[in-house]
Amino acid sequence: QVQLVESGGGLVQAGGSLRLSCAASGIFVRINVMGWYRSPPGNERELVATITSGGSPNYADSAKGRFTISRDNVKNTVYLQMNSLKPEDTAVYYCNVETTRPYWGKGTQVTVSS
Repeated sequence: QVQLVESGGGLVQAGGSLRLSCAASGIFVRINVMGWYRSPPGNERELVATITSGGSPNYADSAKGRFTISRDNVKNTVYLQMNSLKPEDTAVYYCNVETTRPYWGKGTQVTVSS
């Protein structure tokens, strides 16, 4: 079993920044891909960014140029630095990690005011 603890969400004005963190703990051999997804109000969950164990990132078009994903393989933690935030970034953000199967965090609310 893998437990995920997310932190860093909150309320910020448009143009501001937030940094999300997600720490994985439990029993696992290796974490493969780690990532962030989000559920905007009234919409389905969508990809924000993922990163492989080797550090190769992948971003949704909406995140390119504004968000940066990174990970610390020693701490089993994935980060999402979000800059130039827009009201349309408002969503619940979920951490996802894949070991032998995918695991999801409980989500952290990000609200961007105009």
